[in-house]
Amino acid sequence: MSQRDYYEVLGVSREASEDEIKKAYRKLAFQFHPDRNPDDPEAEAKFKEAAEAYEVLRNADKRATYDRFGHAGMNGSGFGGFSNSEDIFASFGDIFGDLFGFGATGARRGNRPTAGADLRYNLNITFRQAAKGDEIKLSIPRKAHCSDCGGSGAAAGTTPETCRHCGGSGQVTQSQGFFRVAMPCPVCRGRGQVIKTPCARCKGDGVVEEIRELSVRIPAGVDNGSRLRLRGEGEPGEFGGPPGDLYVVIYVEEDEVFERQGQDLVYRLVLSFPQAALGDTVEVPTLDEPSKLVIPKGTQNGKVLRLRDLGMPSLGGRQHGDLLVQVLVQTPEDLTREQEDLLREFARLEEEKQAKPLHKVKKFFKKAAGKAMGD
Repeated sequence: MSQRDYYEVLGVSREASEDEIKKAYRKLAFQFHPDRNPDDPEAEAKFKEAAEAYEVLRNADKRATYDRFGHAGMNGSGFGGFSNSEDIFASFGDIFGDLFGFGATGARRGNRPTAGADLRYNLNITFRQAAKGDEIKLSIPRKAHCSDCGGSGAAAGTTPETCRHCGGSGQVTQSQGFFRVAMPCPVCRGRGQVIKTPCARCKGDGVVEEIRELSVRIPAGVDNGSRLRLRGEGEPGEFGGPPGDLYVVIYVEEDEVFERQGQDLVYRLVLSFPQAALGDTVEVPTLDEPSKLVIPKGTQNGKVLRLRDLGMPSLGGRQHGDLLVQVLVQTPEDLTREQEDLLREFARLEEEKQAKPLHKVKKFFKKAAGKAMGD
């Protein structure tokens, strides 16, 4: 069964603002909330569908990918949908807090395993690193489980105690009108446990700030906006939940020699008028050793000459783009009197070219060019 368009699911336009998307989702979440629709599979399916649409459209990067590629663009993006309502409550506790009067810190979670938060790191690299790949050391500030208490938050020799108020569930239930609402326990704040003697190092939080030293491999061919995912290098999970991931977002510095156009590289080659008119063989830079390039006779200003397979490598592939050499014919300055006379003579011969054999004009121009280049 094909998925519905996420904008259609939320009932908003493709130009909708972040606030409009959030407002639309709040309305649907309230309408199809499981507590309001007990034992209703259709309402549960719509509740999940709205949550998946909101998860994508509230995130600027995911939304841009979805706008461009649709549902196919979500494959490999790190978003695999929600397995059940509990996942939705854990992800959007702020939304349900606004709707039903409780926050995101423990509603419906209690002490269930919860995945840690993902982290983002912006990495600037040089053009040559993008072209050839590199191994780069990173220092990532993040939270980690406290080694003194093992992440429990309790001082050495003590353990967290089960909260008597909620019985360890982390939540209490209240009736509001015709449906029941689960709220975080006011005593343990939704954790299901109470720490009587907090760890001195982490102050009972169970986590501390640390600098994580990592090594990341930059594959050849990366471009601005390329993302590298380091699994398990995000912040730690709670209650035995898995850690989040670290996303390294690449920003490539501009190069002084080449301009990048996808996999192709553009190099602008300045030629003299005689070189362009008579042809020549020159050397042009590449990502490796210089390469010889034949300039055909009569090459015009702006002409693009192609050297195949000398461009950027494809990301994750073996193919290369091309090196595009754009010719810029340079007009000479500060001509000598002899050069000016030769050019005037050439201009006169150009006017008579239709009436004279072409070989005479070519013979003259070769002679004139030799003198001009010799000066």
